[in-house]
Order: sequence, then structure tokens, then C-alpha cells
Amino acid sequence: MRKEKVTIQDIADALGISRNTASKAINGSDSIPVETRNKVIKKAIELKYKQFAYVETESFIPKNQGNIALFTCNLPNSSHFGSFLISGLEKRISAEGYNLSIHIVRDNEIHAGTLPNNFEASKVDGIICIEMFDPQYSELVTGLGLPTIFIDCSVDIFSPDLKADLLLMENEHSVYSVTKSLIQGGLTRIGFVGDYQHCKSFNERWVGYNRALIEAGLNVDLSCCIIDQDRNFFSESDWMDKQLQHMNVLPSAFVCANDFIAVSVMKALKNKNMRIPEDIAVFGFDNAPESRIVEPHLSTVHIYNNEMGIMAAEMLLARVKDPSRPYQITHIKTEPIFRESTPTLR
Repeated sequence: MRKEKVTIQDIADALGISRNTASKAINGSDSIPVETRNKVIKKAIELKYKQFAYVETESFIPKNQGNIALFTCNLPNSSHFGSFLISGLEKRISAEGYNLSIHIVRDNEIHAGTLPNNFEASKVDGIICIEMFDPQYSELVTGLGLPTIFIDCSVDIFSPDLKADLLLMENEHSVYSVTKSLIQGGLTRIGFVGDYQHCKSFNERWVGYNRALIEAGLNVDLSCCIIDQDRNFFSESDWMDKQLQHMNVLPSAFVCANDFIAVSVMKALKNKNMRIPEDIAVFGFDNAPESRIVEPHLSTVHIYNNEMGIMAAEMLLARVKDPSRPYQITHIKTEPIFRESTPTLR
């Protein structure tokens, strides 16, 4: 009696999964985890299913090539650009058979110069650092000798000394063009809000703001800027209100280092019964979800988060394959978005 042909349903039944899952795994769908796909293909080979009937198991099943560790001081929330970035990052490295493990680096670990307890360097093929801004801790990470990429970094690090690849969003020119547009719109007294020593991205935004003023023949007036240390922005719920109260004359516009700061500025301005943008304009950076919720909607700079994640993965994977390649510093395009928090500008 001739043996019946093996079907997708036979494979699914043998593994206790749905027929749909088994079918997607065999057809290479990206929606199926690598481990599940490997199990399905292995079972297909065992049962001699169609094209796998004469395939040797070890020569066909894709191997999990290793692990990529992600270091960050703060677990990105739903509104943070890092949450969207990680999505693109994980998809890209998963396609190459790597797992991604996330390690939250605590303040006490940074101060003590110790690695996270659940991190084992011997089991990792590469490291991605998102918003790790302590220069000494950055040196600790790169000192492990593993392929490493930083997505933003400390302002104190001279890039060639980083001994790692660096990925940034384009900061300087976008803030330069935004500030220039405000000036061309007749707003000549413009303040900057944000700690430009917080990180390299904030510093580049500060440089872009300064360049636009200097080119227009305007002085940088620190009396209308709020450039205190970053931790002060979180010290008190009414901290921003107090900073505005200390200003004898408010500027005609604020360029803010990110949207979180910009929303805080807008709230403090409203508490002073200031109209936005009639009395004062506000510009942010990040295009966070809050920028489209706050009233009036916040003018900002869009970051291509998902694309940055993909690029970070590709840069790191290239480093894993060729550790001796020259280190790269890469900027990903950003795009200003003009909304209701600024006057009609071109």
C-alpha cells in the first residue's frame, strides 16, 4: 500500500501548532520567530515533506548566530524615540538570526563602573548603546573589545577616541534651518531651552541655533536661554515656571532641545497667560506623539526612528563581520515640521 503524502497539517499536528503557523514558517514569513521556523523545518525534514525529502537536517536549518546586547539607562516608553528605533533594530538583527537582549544600566552600576548582573560578555557578539551619556562608562563598554555602536553619546567624548561606531540623527542643520526660518519671520529675540552638555545631539542642536543667530548678525542672549543642567528639568514640577519668572523680558521664540522640554515650556507659558504663537513661538525636536496632542500642536523636527534602528543594526552587523573596518560616524536625515506653535513660516 502506497504511503500517503505528508501535508502541512501533519507537520502542524506533530508540533501542536496551527496549520497557518506551520505554513508561514515553511514559506519564510518574517512574522514567525526563528526558533519556531527551525522546529517546523526540522519536522518537515523528518517527515520527508515535499522539497525537504532529501535534505540533510544540519545543512538546511538556519542557525541562531548569536546575541546582541542593548544597553540603555532608561527603558524607552511608548512616546520616546528609542521605542520606535528598537522596533527597526530588532527586526533587522532577527532577520540575520540574532537575539536581542535589553539591559537597563542603573545609576549605581554607572557610578561603580560595573556591568549589569545579567550580562555576560562571553555570550555576546555585539553591543548597542542607546543614550549612554557617561564617558567613563562608555570607555568601560568599549574596553570589552566587542563590536559596539552608540546611538548618541556623551558630549565629552572625542569621536575618534570612542573606539566604536556612532549613529546620530541630523541635529545641527535642522535646528539651524528652523532658527533661520524664525528669524526670517521677524522673530529676532530667540532663546534656547535645554542642557547643551547633556549629550552630543543636544550640543549639535545648540551649535545649529548659535550658527543661525551669528549668520543673521544677532547676539546669543543667554538671559533668554534656559541651559541649566539636565537634572534640573526634573527637579520640581514648577521648575520651568520659576525659570520664566526670572526672565525680565521673554524672547519672541523658544527653540527647545526636544519635545518633552518644549511641552513643559508651553505649559509654563500658558500659566503666565501667554498666547502661543501670538505672544511667543515654541519649537521642539523629536516629533514625539505629545507634539501632536498638545494645544496648539507643536512645531518640531521629525526623526526617522525606524530607519535609524535598521541602520544601527546594519552598522553593528558589518562590524561583527569585519572588526577591523574603520569606525563610522553616521547622521540620519531629519525633517522640520511647522505646526501651530509657530507663526506661518516657510
